[in-house]
Amino acid sequence: MTQSNPFGARSTADQVLAGVDLTRKRMVVTGCRSDIGLETMKALVANGAHVIGLAQTLQDARAACDAAGNWSTPMACDFADVDSIGSAADSICDLPGPLDAIITTTELGNLSGRKRYCDIELKSIVEYIGHFALVNRLADRVRSNGGRIVMVCGEVIGNRAPAHQAARDNLRSRHSYERLVPGGRAKSAHAICAKELSRRLAPRGVLVNSFDAGIIKPAGLHQNAGWMRRIIGPIARLFTKSAAQRAATAALLAASPQIAGISGENWSNCQVISHTDPLLTDEIVAKRLWNTSEQIVFAIRAANRIGFQGAAQGRAAADRRSLMGVAD
Repeated sequence: MTQSNPFGARSTADQVLAGVDLTRKRMVVTGCRSDIGLETMKALVANGAHVIGLAQTLQDARAACDAAGNWSTPMACDFADVDSIGSAADSICDLPGPLDAIITTTELGNLSGRKRYCDIELKSIVEYIGHFALVNRLADRVRSNGGRIVMVCGEVIGNRAPAHQAARDNLRSRHSYERLVPGGRAKSAHAICAKELSRRLAPRGVLVNSFDAGIIKPAGLHQNAGWMRRIIGPIARLFTKSAAQRAATAALLAASPQIAGISGENWSNCQVISHTDPLLTDEIVAKRLWNTSEQIVFAIRAANRIGFQGAAQGRAAADRRSLMGVAD
């Protein structure tokens, strides 16, 4: 049974870390230009941590790190590109010493009008597969006996019966993976993946938890005018949170002593959620999802290598034709 803590839905990232000394701690925050990522990074840096901020472009990462403070390092990592993920992971691994925490937040960025890659919905790759690849690569660098991995997720309570059946019966292909994540919504997969990773890293004492990012302020509300805006605005604010409040759970899980020793849980509003969803307690489903995710990452990397080799062969053929005086 987990111990309680005094924080809740209206707590902010700064409040949950008040008085926590993070000097000499090194942490990674993905999606650092997003509201949750930026507010999480700000709170960690304010308490002395050195944060490596990842964004789709180096320009975005630099802007976020400039806003967070001096103790932050910008790094480009495009989660739609496994080669970019690999380069970012290599750069992080080249740094001396272990990581104290990895915190993932969602940043879709610019998908350039693309919908699918390697027969997988690109949004699923960015939201789940890309983060799975990065966390899997960096897990060994997380400090034993107290290091933390925090994975963003979304609604994991709901009608999962068809997906649950698909996962139990035939989670062996990219197609059944997308059945597990209906409509390409990859967020619930993070909670399942975090459960499995917490079991895998338990012998090392690394804490792995997932968190619900909360309700995003409805888009387009500012466009409503007149009496509708006056009525809807105050009501909507009762159910929405500021970026600092939405980042509180991530900051708590990343660095607060309040949750020391707690692993494998799904959190919302700075508290553990009690779930009845069988997907979150089914170890068979979790292991199959993990294995399928590894296969997808491998397939994408293999496709990239084939594409690179094909392009290189094409350039070599063009060079040979040029040397022989043959026009394309």
